[in-house]
Amino acid sequence: MKERPDTAIELRARALRLLARREHSRDELSRKLALHAESETVLDEILKNLVEKKQLSDERYAEERARWLSRKYGAAKIRHDLRAKGVAADVVDLVSSAGELERAKAILERKYRTPAVTREERARRARFLHGRGFSGETIRCALGDRAAKDEID
Repeated sequence: MKERPDTAIELRARALRLLARREHSRDELSRKLALHAESETVLDEILKNLVEKKQLSDERYAEERARWLSRKYGAAKIRHDLRAKGVAADVVDLVSSAGELERAKAILERKYRTPAVTREERARRARFLHGRGFSGETIRCALGDRAAKDEID
């Protein structure tokens, strides 16, 4: 294990290696690099330089993270995750809940093969979607539309 901290060049190379694997938020990358930095000023300079060269972007990170999480979670859960990762509030607000109803329906289709027949089963599915971060209105629409579709068929 290295006993001395990384130089600015080594720290920049470490940052680029991390960014090559996946997108990082500025805060997340800062925490990872802080363990190896000579000083906080050197770290801030490197991060500022990466942002200027568009190699580090909270907006790009938020879009990618939201896309990845949207396979399983609703808008509320995604926003909470982005805030926890240190993404600024204005960037988090840009993550829209567009398509949330379709995602909720798709998740229900994957998890439950048959339609909900009883009130208890509908409540169980509503709790499941709520735990995934979907809004109450989205849950009602997803369960209601599905029930209406089943009645028509």
